[in-house]
Amino acid sequence: MSHSFTPPFSLLPASLPVFPLPGAVVMPGCQLPLNIFEPRYLNMVFDALGADRMIGMVQPDPSMTDGDTDALSRTGTAGRITSFSETQDGRLIIVLTGVCRFDVGEELAGTRGYRRVMVRWERFAVDYETDAGKHEECHRLYSLLRAYFVRKSMEVDDLLMEKMPVTSLVNLMIGQLPFETAERQALVEAVSLGERLESLARLIEFKLAEPQIQSAARRH
Repeated sequence: MSHSFTPPFSLLPASLPVFPLPGAVVMPGCQLPLNIFEPRYLNMVFDALGADRMIGMVQPDPSMTDGDTDALSRTGTAGRITSFSETQDGRLIIVLTGVCRFDVGEELAGTRGYRRVMVRWERFAVDYETDAGKHEECHRLYSLLRAYFVRKSMEVDDLLMEKMPVTSLVNLMIGQLPFETAERQALVEAVSLGERLESLARLIEFKLAEPQIQSAARRH
């Protein structure tokens, strides 16, 4: 993390307001645009703007229930509000830039309608490390991504993709590719770059093989 407005790892807050949203992930260094219209989340954004601008994005955990409240996945990512604009109909359009992942701790008493949790950063100090360059598995990932984009009729700039730092590419794909909530969560929780790259490659391989698997299942 080199952005001058990003707090150093040692000064990350002990608690965060959280926005539980399925499928919405902002990995470190990536950006997530959000359309904020519910009163409780408008409160959350205005409160964050008046403090450290940090919001935790956490996917709900569909495998768990907690009464009327969505259970949270165990790991999320803190994003910093790096731009916002108001609309005439009372919405806020914000952009979160991912800072660092965290493990969800104790939930605190509700404030102005939104949720806040204690957070633990220790496992994810790696998110503050400078990109080390190319990983030995990155060429495999490039090939898989090209095949996946062709399958999905998506355009990709090969040269731009290969010029991206591998950490940035992996984190971007985790947030942008159309994965299921549980699949995306598993990638968020993979601590090291090597783990994330390998898990992402295996998931894309499965997605590429899925039509053949389904076809074979129908024949039997």
